[in-house]
Amino acid sequence: MTPPRARTWSRRGHTPVVRVRGRSWRRWSIAAMCCYKPGETSRLIYRPRRHRKHRGQGRDTFAWSDYRDLVVRAHVQLKAPVVLIWDNLNTHRAAGMRDYAAEHDSLTIVQLPSYAPDLNPVEGIWSLLRRGPLANAAFTDDEHLERTLRRGLRHIQLRPDLIDGCLAGTGLTLTHRPTTTRRAQ
Repeated sequence: MTPPRARTWSRRGHTPVVRVRGRSWRRWSIAAMCCYKPGETSRLIYRPRRHRKHRGQGRDTFAWSDYRDLVVRAHVQLKAPVVLIWDNLNTHRAAGMRDYAAEHDSLTIVQLPSYAPDLNPVEGIWSLLRRGPLANAAFTDDEHLERTLRRGLRHIQLRPDLIDGCLAGTGLTLTHRPTTTRRAQ
């Protein structure tokens, strides 16, 4: 519920004041995947989650099984094998996730170097959200924040050029290498 800081303009000598509620125990987590396939429209698949943290009850972040469910959702939507390029978040490297990847041939996981947010296209998505709909916003309640988050993510989802721009911002490119089949001799 604490708004991100952003720059704004006002008349000289009149500092704009944005009143916000104090920090809250409520927390939002969002997991997202930028999906790219040569010759097809780029996609954004995301899953927001509201956490109501109570002392000693449950996690306040995504578990490895939540990320697994997001990968399953992506596989179903894309109808293709998934090559997942992940940062080194400890949940991404969990034993359960490694076991799941080992059991499924349709999933390949590649880890990014230790601290390389500049190689992660999803960081561009978070930047677009912070500079766009979340900038200079004072949310009145949880529902207002949720509506703004979902509207902002949906806006990005409907603009494949923005998702492509996030990949271009990393300096990485898609290369398509056709698979060759071995002939039986």
